[in-house]
Amino acid sequence: MKKALLAASFLCLNMFQVSAETIQVEYSRFYSHVKKLDGEDTQALQFAFGFVRVGEGYLCGINDAKIITEKQVMPLTVSPENRFTVPDDKILKMAEAVVEIDLAEAANLCDMSVQLETKPAYLSKTYTKEELVFLLEQYKSFFNAMGSFLSFMMPTVDGLNIQFADDNISMPLKDAPSINMGIVTLPADWIEQSKGLTLPDVPMRITAKAVR
Repeated sequence: MKKALLAASFLCLNMFQVSAETIQVEYSRFYSHVKKLDGEDTQALQFAFGFVRVGEGYLCGINDAKIITEKQVMPLTVSPENRFTVPDDKILKMAEAVVEIDLAEAANLCDMSVQLETKPAYLSKTYTKEELVFLLEQYKSFFNAMGSFLSFMMPTVDGLNIQFADDNISMPLKDAPSINMGIVTLPADWIEQSKGLTLPDVPMRITAKAVR
C-alpha cells in the first residue's frame, strides 16, 4: 500500500508529550484502523505501527509500548524492527485506553508510520499456489474496500513482496523470481501460473506489490 495514504490518515492523531521520549496516543485512533481488518476477506492481514525518523527514513527505536486503562496495563510486543501491533478490542475503546510508547529518541523527531502486512501465522518457508493466491486476494479485498469511493486515488495490487530479515540475501529460487537484496517480488500473473514456492528461510514479512 502506498505509505503516504496510510500515514496521512494518522495526521489527526491526538498525541501529547509526557516526557522527552514518551508519548501517549488514544487507543481509539488505532482501533479505527485495526477494525478495518476484522472480516474473513482480510483475516491474514495486520497493521504494524512504528515511528520514522523525520528526514532520515529509518524507524526510531522503541524501548517499550503498552496499553493503559484506569484498571490495567497491557504490555505490547515490540519487534526487533521497532514496530508493534494492537488488538482489535472494542472494550478498550470504550474504556478510553491510551497507547503509551517510550521512544529511544526525542518524540518531535519521529513521525507515525503504519504498515499493512501479513500476520506472522501466515509466514512460512513453503507455499502452495492456493496459499499464495489466498494472500494476494486478501490484499486485493482490502484495497478494493478502501477504494470503493475513491478508487481513482488507490493503487492496484499487482503481486506480493516477500521480505527477509537479512537484506543482504540475493539468490535464485527454483521456478520463481530471484531474491534481490532481501526481497523477492511475485507478480500476480506469476502467482496465478505458479506451482508453489519454496524459500530458503521464513520471511520477516509479506506485503502487497501495489502500482498506480
